[in-house]
Amino acid sequence: MTSLPIRDAIAPLLDALRARGRAVLQAPPGAGKTTVVPLEMLRAGLTPGRILMLEPRRLAARAAAERMAETLGEAPGETVGYRVRGDSRIGKATRIEVVTEGILTRMIQSDAELSGIGAVIFDEFHERSLNADLGLALCLEIADALREDLILLAMSATLDAAPVADLMGGAPVITSEGRNFPVDIRWRDTPLPRGARLEEATARLIEQAVAKTEGGVLVFLPGEGEIRRTQAQLILPKGCTIHPLYGALPFADQRAAISPAATGRKIVLATAIAETSLTIEDVRVVVDAGRARRARFDPGSGMSRLVTERVTRAEATQRAGRAGRVAPGTCYRLWTKGEEGALAAYPPSEIESADLTGLALELALWGARPDDLAFLTPPNPGAYAEAQAVLHMLGALDTQNRITDHGRALAALPLHPRLGHMLTLAGKAAAPLAALLADRDPLSRGAPVDLSLRIEALTDLKRFTDRRPWQVSRAALRRIRDEAKRLSQSAPETPDRAHSLAEMAALAYPDRIGLHRKGDAPRFVLSGGKGAVMDESDPLAAARLIVVTDTDGNPREARIRQAVRISEGEIRALFADRIAWTDLCDWSRRERRVIARQQERLGALPLDDRIWKDAPADAIARAMLDGVRDLGLTLTDAARRFIARVTLLRAAGHDLPDMSEPALMETLEDWLLPHLTGVRTAEEWKRFDPLPALRAMLDWPQMQLLDRLAPAHFTTPLGRKIPIDYSGEHPQIALRLQEMFGQTTHPVIAGTPLRVTLLSPAGRPVQTTMDIPGFWASSYADVRKDMRGRYPRHPWPEDPTVADPTLRAKRRGT
Repeated sequence: MTSLPIRDAIAPLLDALRARGRAVLQAPPGAGKTTVVPLEMLRAGLTPGRILMLEPRRLAARAAAERMAETLGEAPGETVGYRVRGDSRIGKATRIEVVTEGILTRMIQSDAELSGIGAVIFDEFHERSLNADLGLALCLEIADALREDLILLAMSATLDAAPVADLMGGAPVITSEGRNFPVDIRWRDTPLPRGARLEEATARLIEQAVAKTEGGVLVFLPGEGEIRRTQAQLILPKGCTIHPLYGALPFADQRAAISPAATGRKIVLATAIAETSLTIEDVRVVVDAGRARRARFDPGSGMSRLVTERVTRAEATQRAGRAGRVAPGTCYRLWTKGEEGALAAYPPSEIESADLTGLALELALWGARPDDLAFLTPPNPGAYAEAQAVLHMLGALDTQNRITDHGRALAALPLHPRLGHMLTLAGKAAAPLAALLADRDPLSRGAPVDLSLRIEALTDLKRFTDRRPWQVSRAALRRIRDEAKRLSQSAPETPDRAHSLAEMAALAYPDRIGLHRKGDAPRFVLSGGKGAVMDESDPLAAARLIVVTDTDGNPREARIRQAVRISEGEIRALFADRIAWTDLCDWSRRERRVIARQQERLGALPLDDRIWKDAPADAIARAMLDGVRDLGLTLTDAARRFIARVTLLRAAGHDLPDMSEPALMETLEDWLLPHLTGVRTAEEWKRFDPLPALRAMLDWPQMQLLDRLAPAHFTTPLGRKIPIDYSGEHPQIALRLQEMFGQTTHPVIAGTPLRVTLLSPAGRPVQTTMDIPGFWASSYADVRKDMRGRYPRHPWPEDPTVADPTLRAKRRGT
């Protein structure tokens, strides 16, 4: 270890920690920071307390502790020990503890001062896990408020150090240049063809790398399934041994993958577990399939799930560096050099994309809000509010967002709060289901959605495979069984009554209880308000009530991937305190009418549904407002004329309400609601006259003003009232020419001449004018000449100014 590059940075790092108590260390892969820095801090006597180093993965934590112990000539559990989930090597003399990130949170929540801990090292901080971000935020608060002597160090190979240093109060940044050997990067000549299988393409690239290079080969694949399928595709020469390497692999097999090969050439097929602090002996060649698996919030399961994405440039650089740790190496990439420019620079932090329910629970237990702590990336407010809503539903938070006693019990369990809630209420019997729901589906794609099939495979695999045609992942079942045993140890004793599988699932997913909708298609309305659909051929498609434990996450109508049948009696036994009668008066877009019903509901789930015969008129009217918003305004001609009058005077500066269509739609509740009594269908709305409601928008002085300056009618010389149309550029009327005989002045409204359209006896326009006296004196003679022949029985006097107005024809023979 004396020749490791990190040695050059040790002195300035120790000086910075002595002076400031905080630092950020940048060191490339292979520099030795993971195994050298904690020992050098111990030798320097920086703190009388223990040194706690966080690793993102269990294998890395154990490997780092074993390597440091080996350097001291000891076994793990003496000076150097480790604690990971399911395994611990810690003794009374232990001074350096290597732990996985979630363990730090549990230590802090149980002892806010971190008694006995003198320094906390965040290794591989660039991975930006949710636990690491939370752990650093909590440690910074502890150091500022309770422990000025607490030393904090963030270490990484590809981290953008400046923001982290700023977060840590302007901590010094120490950089180790490293001495990685050169790595020859080799890209594909052309992109992978569309539809090409990743495993087959990776296998061919591995075979090419083995044929053209020497030394061990480290292959990066996204997950266990891809590793197994790639291994099945490989055809390698004699002397090559293949070692899978992933987190769920038994530790003995993991150790074999990272140990030197006894004979021949070693090919390690690994997940991202091998990207950083692990040192895998003999590796000279890296084959990168270009995919990474990340934690993302999965709306289908209501928890974080792993998704497969393209690697980022930072990850690709980190992986390639594994080929040059001990000698010059080669890296084969399953993408072209041109495609590399489209890769993102850095992977997203987990806090940006993961489910925040666990984080919200931890902060409630700590008694803080997100903005109370120093997060490098603050949680999204919307996602955080959704997480708090889930905790309210589970009874983990009170109305003030403070943690409840039940919430404290959930925080103590190594589970998502949904599954912890189920385990707490259903007891040890729920441990297998909790482990199953926390893992990936052990049955192959295409298996029925029934959750009981998974439990059957878990409890009696032989009987299951004898009767069922679907493939089962035995590795996943082993993992689930092991996890179920651990969970059973931390679960409370069996409650007063045993819970069925469906009841257990409903405890975890009270918002996913589904009722079959009316109709042929297997569609379900869920108690949380969303909808879900099931394949018509699935055996559960005809079930009336189900609990949905997994969907494809489609926000409009999710497809169900896992569910279990539940009875109404089971629902009522579990949620009697949440079931209540609700009066509903809603507009139905499908039926185009107001529907008034009384429903006994669990959330959005109607367990009983009855017609609300005596629904109040005001409730129906309010529901009809939504109908108006759906159907739009229906205006009679009289209503349109009234609106035009008001709009004319409003434009002239008078204080009158805005009656534009957008304004009327926005204020429906103010002007229309009091007049909607008795209207409940689209047909009734079509016949509704809104004029009285519009007139009621004006008070008495406003109506007087309107009638004076923009009257609704023009009174003809015969005393007949004709509606004035205000919709055009000028107010206008249309009437028979004979009705204007004797009119010697042009009619004026509010100082504006009316546009008058004079009609023939047949009602056809013969002249439009804004000057009646001028028309009599000029054009009338020509009109008279033309009209006398067409309508001889109607009067056409030579001087219309002295003639009597009339609408009658002359008697026959006159």
